[in-house]
Amino acid sequence: MRIVFIGTVIFSELMLEQLIQMQTNVVGVLTRSESKVNSDFRDLKPLASSKEIDCKHFTKINDEEILSWIKGKRPDVIFCFGLSQIIRKPILEIAPLGVVGYHPTLLPQNRGRHPLIWAIALGLRETGSTFFFMDEGADSGDILSQEVVQIKEGMNSQSLYDKIVRTSLEQVKNFVTELQSNTFKRIKQDQSKANSWRKRSRKDGIIDFRMDATNINQLILALSKPYVGASIEHDGNEVKVWESKVVIQNSPNIEAGKVIELNDNAIVVKCGRNAIALLHHEFNVIPKIGEYL
Repeated sequence: MRIVFIGTVIFSELMLEQLIQMQTNVVGVLTRSESKVNSDFRDLKPLASSKEIDCKHFTKINDEEILSWIKGKRPDVIFCFGLSQIIRKPILEIAPLGVVGYHPTLLPQNRGRHPLIWAIALGLRETGSTFFFMDEGADSGDILSQEVVQIKEGMNSQSLYDKIVRTSLEQVKNFVTELQSNTFKRIKQDQSKANSWRKRSRKDGIIDFRMDATNINQLILALSKPYVGASIEHDGNEVKVWESKVVIQNSPNIEAGKVIELNDNAIVVKCGRNAIALLHHEFNVIPKIGEYL
């Protein structure tokens, strides 16, 4: 089975490494030399070249030059794991088995942007790892392989990412064999159950202490490294917060946003409900008790 592989992020590299380890026939790799979109960008050319796999950089995946290059590789299947561009019909129709994509949710639920961030920020207790056959929609094609991934309390984006990677690596081992032997199944998505998450904006990462402390803690976990971090707007500056914990504090006479306790570098702030301890932050000057954030 001849495979053309498309990817531009760390997840792409991990998947390509797995395919190489499995001794699959990867006949070509498409990747980018730079990206201003992906915080976890990865150029796959060094890996491909080290294994003597033909590799080509692209800017726009649907360009005629890229289309011709893929056709020249005569792929049986195309794997696209980690690309923030929509693949158009001419590429979708090249390989007999189609184009297999990936989305880390339980499709058809939660299509769209920033799936790890939204899953944690919204307090979900489970998400998924889904490989699917791409169509002209966004994350809407038939499912090839899907596994449930539990989100434990206190899990941040990095730990959820690591868990999803471990799950997806096991899935690849199974469905590649099924594709090779033509024993795979296509499961149609129930479009009536679909929803799509929007692109996260900068405002989504700003902490509002009028919120419940639990929701603020989820936001901080969701945006922790390798992402941009949740932030507080304080004295005209943006202050990043990387770690926190909920503190039970139900006094009805303290306004949200008031600093009520300092413990070494930790800052305890009253929230709309309970309080939150900011454990790892980037305050140059620690606010005083009684100050408002």
